This record gives sequence, structure tokens and C-alpha cells, in this order.
Amino acid sequence: MTLPPIRIVVADDHPIVRQGLRLLLSVEREFELVGEAKNGAEAVEVVGGAHPDVVILDLMMPGTDGQAAIPKIRQVCPETRILILTSFTDDELVVEALRAGAAGCMIKDSSPEELLEAVRAVARGESALHPLVAQRLVQSIRRPPPRRDTLGDLTARELEVLRCVGHGLANQQIADELQVSIRTVHSHIRNLLDKLDLENRIQLALYVRDSGLL
Repeated sequence: MTLPPIRIVVADDHPIVRQGLRLLLSVEREFELVGEAKNGAEAVEVVGGAHPDVVILDLMMPGTDGQAAIPKIRQVCPETRILILTSFTDDELVVEALRAGAAGCMIKDSSPEELLEAVRAVARGESALHPLVAQRLVQSIRRPPPRRDTLGDLTARELEVLRCVGHGLANQQIADELQVSIRTVHSHIRNLLDKLDLENRIQLALYVRDSGLL
């Protein structure tokens, strides 16, 4: 019995990346490319129309980026599995993407075989993390907690953002709560990570809990 192909949407702002993925997927009969998008907003629209099994999603795109698109994709098509394909391994962004509902994360330096196996894995309902991403996430979790006397170095706005992180709010929710742009929130998060000598959002949330800010 022949299984139906894994239906895929590719979302990346670089035409050469989309073309490369298109060619890669066309070689294997088990995959069917059913749509492409060049930003997060298009990805949501295409996924909503095509209802693919998997969307291969870049995180950093102009306009609505992949990060903002994840919860919207989950809303319009809950059965679609999201595989992040990124050129960097920023712990905080990857963790946020996984928390928002992504099933896995691969980097663009992955081999074709690694990427295709990741697509198969998430289509089966499993998770898929590139070894480098997994290693960095493990290292960040194991890192010792920061000193608590650094709170005095934070601005009033940074403290507000820190408390929001501690309450489990995503970046878009923080932006709505504080009435600032999503990029401003990203900037505050990075400043907090630098000032508190932390590596990712998980450590920020633990810091809030341990410091009694809530």
C-alpha cells in the first residue's frame, strides 16, 4: 500500500532558499510541495488554504516574521506541524519558537539528508532538533543562576519586561501589555540577557522566580 505524500509548505524570504528546498523535495516521491511564502503573513495564508502536513518556516523574515507566524499558523491549521529552518541558533528565539508550538528546529547548514529526516520526524508527530541546537539548549539550562544584586542595574521598563517574562507572556503579549513594538521587546530581552549574564528566556523566567520579583 502506497502512503500519501507528506504535503509541505516552504516559507523563507530568500528565493534561492525556496528554490533549493523545492528541488530537494522534488527528488523524493514521498514529499509534495503544496505552497511557498516569502514572509510570515503569507505563510499563515498559504497554510490556511493548503492545510499541509508540515511547514518549513524561517524565523527571521521581513514584515511578519516566522516567530510571530507560529501561533497564527497553529490557530488556522492546528494539525500542521512546524519545522523551523534557521541560519542561527539564538537560544532565546528558538526556545520561544518551540514554546509557541514549533515541533523542531534545524539550521541551514544541515545536510539534505538531515533536513529530510527532520521533515519525516515531525510529520510522524515527533520532534526534531539539530544536534547543535540541542547542545546549546542543554548548555543554557545547565548554566548556574546569576547574581541577584544585578537587579539594581535594570531600568524600570526592563523590570516590567522581566516580570512579564516571569508570568509566561510571549513577546507579542508583552508588546501588547506594555504598548510597545515587538522589536522593542526583543531589544529589552537582549539587554536583560546581557545585564543578567543569562543566555535564554528559560533562564530569565527562572531568575524571576528565584529573585522574588513576582
